[in-house]
Amino acid sequence: MKRKDDMEFNGLGTHMGNIYRTSPARSRSICAENPTGGKGMGGMCELADGISAHCAQDLGKGWKVNPCLSLPPHSITTLADIVGPGCLQHFWITPTGNWRDQILRIYWDHQSMPSVECPIGDFFGCGWGMYAPISSLAVCVNPGSAFNCYWQMPFREHCLVTIENRSSDASTFFYQIDYCLTEVEADAAYFHAQFRRVNPLPYKEEYLLLDNVHGQGQYVGTYMCWGVNNCGWWGEGEFKFFLDGDTQYPTICGTGTEDYFCGSYNFEAMTYERKSVVVEKKRAGVYQPFSTPYSGLSQVITPDGCYSSQQRFGMYRWHITDPIRFHSDLRITVQALGWRSDKRFLPLQDDIASVAYWYQTLPTVEFPQLPDKDYLEVI
Repeated sequence: MKRKDDMEFNGLGTHMGNIYRTSPARSRSICAENPTGGKGMGGMCELADGISAHCAQDLGKGWKVNPCLSLPPHSITTLADIVGPGCLQHFWITPTGNWRDQILRIYWDHQSMPSVECPIGDFFGCGWGMYAPISSLAVCVNPGSAFNCYWQMPFREHCLVTIENRSSDASTFFYQIDYCLTEVEADAAYFHAQFRRVNPLPYKEEYLLLDNVHGQGQYVGTYMCWGVNNCGWWGEGEFKFFLDGDTQYPTICGTGTEDYFCGSYNFEAMTYERKSVVVEKKRAGVYQPFSTPYSGLSQVITPDGCYSSQQRFGMYRWHITDPIRFHSDLRITVQALGWRSDKRFLPLQDDIASVAYWYQTLPTVEFPQLPDKDYLEVI
């Protein structure tokens, strides 16, 4: 039997171990300077038509005449319209304005409903509308609010990427979508991402991260915004994955919220003090943000004693080396639990938003209707 690495290399799944191999794939890139991704068609905007016409007036065509878009108020703009087969390999976006007002959607193979529907900030791990650096394999957020996504997104027939601007103000939008045109393996599934928010979570209800997923695939990641409405610790709740017909009880049940995000003991920083030959470990009483290839507590927003009154957190977990496989259906719930008197659990009524990331076979089941602009607003 041939190993997968010995089979014809089509350019997908490139890593340091096979990056030296040649491939029949053809590299393409879409941005405002080449909106169709056409070969040899970058930087062709006429001076009179470019958004930077004044800046380039002394240099002319080909000199950064149209480096970005202006998204009109209450509009939907097509970012990419690609005939397959191929694979999206990298997004770079740096938007202005309110990130919850800009909705990213991706449609695969002429489906009428999107397989990705998410506010732009949440999709890239910055759901609170504030810059937070992330250094991970799937998503990087770099200084200057530079959003980068490295999820591989194969498609067979067609790919449509749009951005909706729900704001009453125009937004300056820089972007680049790097992809390749190549054959796609028969067992390749389609990338999906779904946003949800509940504010506040009803008392004694579990947060429904994802449901109504039907098909075969694997769950690959979670991003969560968690706004705390109580004093004290908020992360005792368990993540539960209901797979392939599970009903009352799940196949996978975690031990706590910070445990799922690969932390421990409240994400609390520790101090160490040597006393004679013994080193004593003490809790520092502050949260310790971190960002790693597969997980992170990437954002901790603390009250400032005035108008910023709530404690808020941003967390991610990528199941890249440990994808959660499903063959017919998938549902995910999260408990919101803190502590009350007598060492009893307290069901919390917090402000929780999330993005679920997964791959599955088509068709995509229609997502729940995205809440309106006011419900999504971070206040």
